[in-house]
Amino acid sequence: KGEGHVEGEKVENPDTGLYYDEYLRQVIDVLETDKHFREKLQTADIEEIKSGKLSRELDLVSHHVRTRLDELKRQEVARLRMLIKAKMDSVQDTGIDHQALLKQFEHLNHQNPDTFEPKDLDMLIKAVSARYK
Repeated sequence: KGEGHVEGEKVENPDTGLYYDEYLRQVIDVLETDKHFREKLQTADIEEIKSGKLSRELDLVSHHVRTRLDELKRQEVARLRMLIKAKMDSVQDTGIDHQALLKQFEHLNHQNPDTFEPKDLDMLIKAVSARYK
């Protein structure tokens, strides 16, 4: 009664300042559409989230949620590749190692650009946590 918001209502969160802020928000929004995961998230303490325990719950979300997360990850990888290309074009250096550039993006598993796995959620959580230590 006194919560002040309606189920499903979007609450505007301030920009985190992270270069992957939009990706983070989209992943959270999609995960919260899964009832089981939303319940686990609401009952988890910060240490469970940071330790990666919550990431293992990803295997229990619905197929629809996993499919949407896969699509979000592919979009983020494409965005990062576009940033790398723009950086490469700006310096005109053909000796750039794309894998080395991708490694600087710690919020996702760049070795698997097609599917969103528990490791991706764990990496996203750890990247955000490291930013706010």
